[in-house]
Amino acid sequence: MTLVAGVDSSTQSCKIVIRDADTGELVRSGRARHPDGTEVHPRAWWEALQTAVSDAGGLHDVAALSVGGQQHGMIALDSSGEVVRDALLWNDTRSAGAATDLIGELDEQQWADAIGSVPVASLTVTKLRWLRDAEPANATRTHAVALPHDWLTWQLAGGFAGTGFEGLVTDRSDASGTGYWSPASEGYRNDLLERALGHEATVPRVLGPRERAGTGTAGFFDGSSPILGPGAGDNAAAALALALKPGDVAVSIGTSGVVSAIAGSPTADGSGLVTGFADATGRYLPLACTLNAARVLDWAANLLGVDHEGLAKLALQAPSGAEGLVLVPYFEGERTPNRPRSTASLHGMRLSNTTPAHIARAAVEALLCSLADGIDALRAAGVPVQRAFLIGGAAQSEAVQRLAPGILGLDVLVPTPGEYVADGAARQAAWVLSGSQTLPQWSSSGEPTVLAADQLTPQVREQYAEVRELTAER
Repeated sequence: MTLVAGVDSSTQSCKIVIRDADTGELVRSGRARHPDGTEVHPRAWWEALQTAVSDAGGLHDVAALSVGGQQHGMIALDSSGEVVRDALLWNDTRSAGAATDLIGELDEQQWADAIGSVPVASLTVTKLRWLRDAEPANATRTHAVALPHDWLTWQLAGGFAGTGFEGLVTDRSDASGTGYWSPASEGYRNDLLERALGHEATVPRVLGPRERAGTGTAGFFDGSSPILGPGAGDNAAAALALALKPGDVAVSIGTSGVVSAIAGSPTADGSGLVTGFADATGRYLPLACTLNAARVLDWAANLLGVDHEGLAKLALQAPSGAEGLVLVPYFEGERTPNRPRSTASLHGMRLSNTTPAHIARAAVEALLCSLADGIDALRAAGVPVQRAFLIGGAAQSEAVQRLAPGILGLDVLVPTPGEYVADGAARQAAWVLSGSQTLPQWSSSGEPTVLAADQLTPQVREQYAEVRELTAER
């Protein structure tokens, strides 16, 4: 049996799966926590990876490995390859003003035409502008810029001591989320990076979907030297695991809420609602992302003093629309729509509809309406959407599953729960190892549950849209 490994270095944790390269059968797995916060020193991810590897029984027998990781995080490196400051994560919104400044220099459509996206606080380009303005000494020290998955792959290959900056590589899916790489031209826009940072910087070489990133260092891999795959951004890796096709949309409910679809050509949405990313196969992955997803349910459960199962039971006791009670769930500001300084609000409160059941229902409906807005944005950008795959931790909620088809207006497929990002990375590792032109056809661990959209609830979306527009920046 030939084994491959896939890593998911996410906001909250590091997970690793080890699978049979030919069949995809899971052999073993491991995980470790990441520290909380929106700025983290990358060594915390490296330490968590080592803990996860140990938890999985080591990697001595693995022939290939790929890393899937959280997108957009800014890792600034000096000329010796040392980290200049803690990495700013995708969900750090301090660069919202920098995004506004960049749009003031080039308008929304010019940015969309250049990079497929309009700058928001999540994108790396805005974090570099923030660094230039807020920490000019650190900006001056910055010689190279990497993303989380780039940096981890680099460390696995020996880091600066082993490969220098020549070994710093990325893939097109993660590069497309920087704000200075163009999916349309398949190349960096160094002028935009310099516009943000104030000077030139070294950036990772962008690999093709099945191109080797190098080999792992024998010290880390207990004497072996496995092939390293190019890796991928987390959403692109999940799409690999789900084997998404044009017309499919993945609705992922984790720390962030993401609706992403497979497209055959790049998008350039000047409204900024859809970010025009690349995928991990050579196609494209337009997506809309919300900052507030599973945490909306966390808030409601904590408020009501119940666990998530209890929250779902409460939500299903209240009527559709919660008798006019509507939550606008912008607890951490918002990215889609771009309102980084907004706050959450509860509308339509009456004595009769502020019961625990109504509040629970309003929370679930708000989460799904926010994601449905993202699906509408994909359609408006010309992306075909025919069915939805519901994934992520909160996708296991009975209330989310039962309400999703009616609110999203689509048939919903719920795959067998799994570590989709790590699984997609492992599938990529098997692809690189095989040298084949096509992805390995791994057998599924089970057919997805199909939830038909036979009882639509457009009135829920309509009342949500009415109060959503009342929410202003503060």
